[in-house]
Amino acid sequence: MIATRKLDANISVKLTQMGLEQSPDLAEEIAYALARHARAIGNFVRVDMEDSRLTQVTLDIVRRLNARAETRGALGVVIQAYLYRSQADIEQLIADNIRVRLCKGAYNESADVAFPRKSEVDANFVQLTRLLLSSPVYHAIATHDEAMIAAARDFAKEHAIDPGRFEFQMLYGVRRDLQRALVKDGYKVRVYVPFGSAWYPYFMRRLAERPANVVFLARNFFRS
Repeated sequence: MIATRKLDANISVKLTQMGLEQSPDLAEEIAYALARHARAIGNFVRVDMEDSRLTQVTLDIVRRLNARAETRGALGVVIQAYLYRSQADIEQLIADNIRVRLCKGAYNESADVAFPRKSEVDANFVQLTRLLLSSPVYHAIATHDEAMIAAARDFAKEHAIDPGRFEFQMLYGVRRDLQRALVKDGYKVRVYVPFGSAWYPYFMRRLAERPANVVFLARNFFRS
């Protein structure tokens, strides 16, 4: 439908939708077929990140598929700033020329693997943003946090990074005022939209992943 309507859009998928927890080989096979099709029509597939149990296997699959000629450049992945390991992961992904979407992280994780305090997550998010913007690869900064957006803008301006070299990403219906303001200022903004008839189970799953998501959506529900 994206190709038929000639939309500036791509898809984001979770490998657990493709059977990752039952068979990583099956998930990789399905992801390969999807990425190969996307590349053939000039599109792109973003592999979403899930809880930390699945971080390594997800990255392994994405890197293997990116190394294949038929799917090279057709896949990107999500990195969550609250994980301690994320800087090392981003450095490897940049070396592999794999596009990254950076977000703060949406799952309940223990202090063994993730920064426990918001201030620490924010500081790491800014550090990782600078790494991404300094690389030649086209990346995405996914946040509704105005402080994180300001940090990205300031760094880009300070280092003469063209706004066309990266994009901001936000959820559909959340902070539309901020989305419009960024576009007005010349930045690219991509909006994350659930597609298909099963939007309600998807929405409830996102809320269940982390209780703080409920508070976040409640605070932003009436903002336009």
